[in-house]
Amino acid sequence: MAVNARLQTTAPLDYATPPFPSLYWPYRPKPGVANYLYYSHDIWRYTLIWTLIVFALLHLLVAGFAVLRQLGKGKKAWQYVWIIPLVYIFVAGVEAILAGSIVGLILGAVYNAGYFKMSTWIPFIWSLISGLILILSSFSIEGGL
Repeated sequence: MAVNARLQTTAPLDYATPPFPSLYWPYRPKPGVANYLYYSHDIWRYTLIWTLIVFALLHLLVAGFAVLRQLGKGKKAWQYVWIIPLVYIFVAGVEAILAGSIVGLILGAVYNAGYFKMSTWIPFIWSLISGLILILSSFSIEGGL
């Protein structure tokens, strides 16, 4: 008789999703200080929120630079310059929802397939990686080969 038993979750019985952001000092954490994520939904949510934050900060920085570039253009340019941050934030939101959802779902699937627990730092690190990929993809690469 073959038993087809599969462990549903590795979460402790008293597990509760830690409040956002739940970051802790990862080097030699004291017992009970470290926070972990066990469920795909929590992993996805943390990754999405961190990606929204990182992308919003990056886009606001670029929008601020674009607004400052309009200083010498005269009064006519200042009538429309307020649109720049709104457009950038909208674009940041759309990009972050797509990137955060894809990365969060992949992370959740990988960690749950291996029955791993995930540190709350991992979604934060992956959101920074997504932000760096966004910055790198904004440059045009033209080679003289």
